[in-house]
Amino acid sequence: MKVFFHEDFYAVYTTDPAAAAGRMESILTALSGHFNPVSFSAATEEDILAIHPVAHIDYVRRQGLYDIAALSAGGAVQAAKTGLSEPSFAIIRPPGHHASADSCWGFCYFNNMAIALARLFTDGHISSAFLLDFDLHYGDGNVNILGSRNDIHIFNPERMNRASYLAEVAQELETASVDMIAVSAGFDNHREDWGGLLTTEDYEQMGRWVADAARRNKGGCFGILEGGYNHDVLGQNVLAFLSGMNA
Repeated sequence: MKVFFHEDFYAVYTTDPAAAAGRMESILTALSGHFNPVSFSAATEEDILAIHPVAHIDYVRRQGLYDIAALSAGGAVQAAKTGLSEPSFAIIRPPGHHASADSCWGFCYFNNMAIALARLFTDGHISSAFLLDFDLHYGDGNVNILGSRNDIHIFNPERMNRASYLAEVAQELETASVDMIAVSAGFDNHREDWGGLLTTEDYEQMGRWVADAARRNKGGCFGILEGGYNHDVLGQNVLAFLSGMNA
């Protein structure tokens, strides 16, 4: 399994929780001795323009956030391409699943997942994808951009009961028949984070289900970081999910 990270993500680029000091460090510390992240390049403007119009890109530039947002999108693209041959994960920020084509909110600027999947489709690597978004918050940007496509199925589990939540995720992945399993992985629904629902072990189990679905379909899988804000548990939750995917 390959894990991607860029040292520029250590920088605090805004005052929002996704950009907080220590957030990336909490993940990299937990992964030390288990996974050795490798670096990557920013997404090209061509990749970004496949999803976002010039006006939106100019808006992000005016915020002084183009470079870090393009780098985050580049990590997603690299994870997606690598996911064709082995499980992969990109530890990136800013997150992206609240970014629609011409608007954004929720700490997001470019839709990293949409940019990554568009690259796979454009290059002819895949003809279908299943997108699991288990962040606490509904991935409206993912749905706004990708939801009308009949070659991508998006699932945002929203059950408030832990057992029902996990049962739905398992059922969706068991019935997915696609070339690529993609995951918008937000860890803010953990018992000690904002959502207060899932355990660390649940993230490992979901990682296993993702990898199992990819193997069953003789396809690929990858994930990218979205939310997760309690630095005391975030690293262990990411490690658990990656361990599941790598099992």
